[in-house]
Amino acid sequence: MTFSNKNDQSIYIDAEALSTLALIEAGMLAPVTRLMRRKEAEEVDRTRLYKGVPFPFSLLFAPNGKRNHKTIQSLTPGETVDLVSQGGKVGEMTIEEVFEIDKKQRLINIYGTDDPSHPGVKNTMKRLGNVSLYGTYHVEYPLIQNTLRRIDQAIQRTGAEKISAMMLAANPLNRAHERMIRQAVSESDLLILFLRKPFTDEGLRYDIRFQALTLFVEGFLPRSKVLIVPFENTYIFAGYNELVLEALLAKNSGCDEMIIGKNHAGFGLYYDKNHLNTIFDTLSNLEITIKTMDEYVYCDTCRTLVSTQTCPHGQHHHVHYHSASILTLIKKGIIPPTILMRKEVSANILTALFPDRFDNLQELYYSLMPSSGLLETKTDEQFYAKLMELYQTSSLT
Repeated sequence: MTFSNKNDQSIYIDAEALSTLALIEAGMLAPVTRLMRRKEAEEVDRTRLYKGVPFPFSLLFAPNGKRNHKTIQSLTPGETVDLVSQGGKVGEMTIEEVFEIDKKQRLINIYGTDDPSHPGVKNTMKRLGNVSLYGTYHVEYPLIQNTLRRIDQAIQRTGAEKISAMMLAANPLNRAHERMIRQAVSESDLLILFLRKPFTDEGLRYDIRFQALTLFVEGFLPRSKVLIVPFENTYIFAGYNELVLEALLAKNSGCDEMIIGKNHAGFGLYYDKNHLNTIFDTLSNLEITIKTMDEYVYCDTCRTLVSTQTCPHGQHHHVHYHSASILTLIKKGIIPPTILMRKEVSANILTALFPDRFDNLQELYYSLMPSSGLLETKTDEQFYAKLMELYQTSSLT
């Protein structure tokens, strides 16, 4: 789309707001395909329904900042403003309604709390203004359109009838993730892995996680049955609301099933109007099947990965796959045991995190590793993988 000539007025937005606007415009949260007026926003916040479909809170556009505040004060219905992000024009909006919002209540609607110590609340509080803009808009954001195109092409190429979705952080990818993915692949014609791409710098970079997941898919799975796509994890995907919006995202991307682990952050029990509910009470009308998988652990008696629901041994025999703990090892440069992470994945991530770590890699490799006698240049990744093989040698332990 070609935008009109530059307008006198501009609204400045960050990448997270741009991504959210693009997500709505692309219909990936349908039946919501636009922002909400004041009256319908109040209705959605009260009923948690939109056109009869579960929806956790209203979708509003309330940008913060002194420049934006000054511009918003001067806006009148029918006026068109530029949407500007990172120094360039990314879209336009024709204003139809401008109305004040309750910032505190908005935060509670999204996160279930307005406690400023909550990381999501703290981040959103800085970005959220006191006035919401409603109107027709268009933004340019190729990433989302490219994702939808790739999913459609994969469906057409495979002729898949049962299409499953998994939302995955893989931070880092561990053996439990692998087991869940394998199970999903075996029960689906096509599995779409939505890899979370947050707007924070916590954890491993997206490109490192993407490369590790790609290595596993291409090396150890039927690659024609799996597609990895980015899932920009904006502020609206928070708390138990996360599963509702993820289910809509999966359905509108062409999936008929979404798979989650029972340890998912948004899964479990919550109170609403003094009634005990599960998230399934909310998801039941979304026209997509929600399938749960048991938590996987490593049992030192079974000596393999097992479901906590089927292993007869107590928790004192179980090694749990706590992503934060495994990530701590990785960030310190410590190679995780292979019962936690596949050695190829560990080697790939460590190489990305610690490039050119060894001064004399070739000498180190050939002085420690068995070889055929042929001298070939070895990479850091090959060194890590071989080193982990030595860790697995048990004859002297």
